[in-house]
Amino acid sequence: MDGIDEDHRIDGVEGPALPFGHALQNLRRIQADRAAYRKEYEGWIGGLAAAGKLVGGEALETERIAPATVRTAADGTSTLIDGPAHAGEKTLGGWFIVEVADRAEAFELAKSLPTPETIEVRPILESA
Repeated sequence: MDGIDEDHRIDGVEGPALPFGHALQNLRRIQADRAAYRKEYEGWIGGLAAAGKLVGGEALETERIAPATVRTAADGTSTLIDGPAHAGEKTLGGWFIVEVADRAEAFELAKSLPTPETIEVRPILESA
């Protein structure tokens, strides 16, 4: 994989190696899943778009560059961690914004994804 060596270091990013091998393993799993399920996944997305439910979304870079987390403390100091925000957390592969009437409809859309994935459903914070 370009950008990540076997010690889980990311090219061009200063800091310690990933604390666990989970990030590299998750990157490889996502890459394999994308190849195996691309047709079903794209059909599902196409169905959302055709139904007028898909508002937006993007796939995130997960194949060459591991996630990094910047934590800023109350005193203003920042720490860069190569890896996801929480140890053991799976790598986020992408996101969608869908237009639904309520949470129940959002859950039904999420359950209709024909691939073995985890979908986290969250509402968008509405401005005051």
